[in-house]
Amino acid sequence: MDEGGAEPTKGATDWHDLKPRILSAAVMVAAGLFAILAGGIWFQMLVALAAGLMLWEIWSMVEPDWQVPGVVAALAATAVLPAMMALPTASALILLLAIPAVLAALGPRAPERVGGYIAMVLVGSAMLLDLRAGQNGLVWVLWLILVVIASDVAGYFAGRHFGGPRFWPRISPKKTWSGTVAGWLAAALVGAIFVGLTGRGAALIPISILVAFAGQMGDIAQSALKRWAEVKDSSDLIPGHGGVYDRFDALLGASLAVILLDLLGLLAR
Repeated sequence: MDEGGAEPTKGATDWHDLKPRILSAAVMVAAGLFAILAGGIWFQMLVALAAGLMLWEIWSMVEPDWQVPGVVAALAATAVLPAMMALPTASALILLLAIPAVLAALGPRAPERVGGYIAMVLVGSAMLLDLRAGQNGLVWVLWLILVVIASDVAGYFAGRHFGGPRFWPRISPKKTWSGTVAGWLAAALVGAIFVGLTGRGAALIPISILVAFAGQMGDIAQSALKRWAEVKDSSDLIPGHGGVYDRFDALLGASLAVILLDLLGLLAR
């Protein structure tokens, strides 16, 4: 998520949106923590519901006057994601990618863009489910989420306070280098805390920075979609945060990085 503030400058004190952000975050943290700790169907349904809402938001940004496909895709994702946990990997992947393929085939504006973003949401969400279901899954999911949260929070406050040069002004004019680097440092701290809990060793620290960077790129990718669609937020479902995709774009980017790290054998979970 962007650090906020149209003109981030050193010592900026525009905190008008902080209260609704905190209240909304408290509700999300409570619901998320319960689902993460409970695991099983609770976690699966929370991830599936979030994924479904993000699919609807993506479609709505691209085709605001044609809502039916987005609603159907949201319902399909909510049903498919938990069900795929009982299927072989190849079958689950085919079932999962059928949703963006069908939506792209319906002929929205920029179908490849719609299909690509929806595929990223679904694959990233599936990775979260697989991570939680695996060995020591609770610890790994907590690590991933805390890396993203720590990076986001550190970036928000550092960006607001220090300001400075923008990270990628053409795509995300609010994101600053000060906030970006602060996010990396916060992620490194989380990695250091989880070194012993995961058994991964000190390698988890640079891995955490890489995952945080991927999360920031997930945020940038979502900002690019919003800029192309000429909208400020993906929706207004969450007070102070915009839409579900606005809130979880970084987690999706981080989840996709975890897939790659796992395939390369660097995570060793």
